[in-house]
Amino acid sequence: MITTVLISLFEKELDKLTEEIKAYEQDEQLWKVAEGISNSGGNLCLHLTGNLQHYIGATLGESGYIRNRDAEFKLKNIPRQKLLEEIENSKRIVTDTLEQVSKKELDSGYPIQVFDEPMTTEYFLVFLLKHLSYHIGQINYHRRLVK
Repeated sequence: MITTVLISLFEKELDKLTEEIKAYEQDEQLWKVAEGISNSGGNLCLHLTGNLQHYIGATLGESGYIRNRDAEFKLKNIPRQKLLEEIENSKRIVTDTLEQVSKKELDSGYPIQVFDEPMTTEYFLVFLLKHLSYHIGQINYHRRLVK
């Protein structure tokens, strides 16, 4: 079933996110914003973990997570260890939730309207994986830029 594949890929990508956050030489570098870029690596990490915990954990898994998207981009100087904990929480929530998703749920419409048109849950999960990978690339670039 595709959920097994999705779990494996989400776990690999979240492990890459962990590696990227650990690779910053100094915690302060996580929060620097260089000219020409809008977001720090720390804020992108908060955005990714909030995104997954909201769209997978809360929406599909009914985890009770309440997202504050504005804070994901406004908070600063969160300790690196807290970011790493949020990544691990996201990994656990994604895995636990996807293990419970049925084929019928995957083929059904995603429970909330996210874009202009409806989509299946399976489609949106693949989109979330792509979104995660894209921002990890941005974090990698940011880390090397502020070094």
